[in-house]
Amino acid sequence: MKHHIREVDDTVIVAFEGDIDLECSGEARDVLMDCASRGTGVQVDLSGVFMIDSSGVASLLEAFQNARKKGKTFTLAGVGEPVMRVFKLARLDTVFPFADSAS
Repeated sequence: MKHHIREVDDTVIVAFEGDIDLECSGEARDVLMDCASRGTGVQVDLSGVFMIDSSGVASLLEAFQNARKKGKTFTLAGVGEPVMRVFKLARLDTVFPFADSAS
């Protein structure tokens, strides 16, 4: 898994590439938690992610909750069908806010 971080206005955009699974979900969590501590919002670009497991979903959920506690926005963008299927199975498609593509 690779990631790239950029800032647009006061939103931190983190783009992940590759699989987010047990092997790298800890690193993804650290990146997401750091991003949630900056700016007024976080956008997670998942257009380069083709597989996510429960540990990856847990990392996203924890960062989402952390951002919301701080009054920040948290959006998932560019979510492909295989990853969206996982969110739907976990019934998280109604929890996370989604955008078609990253800013």
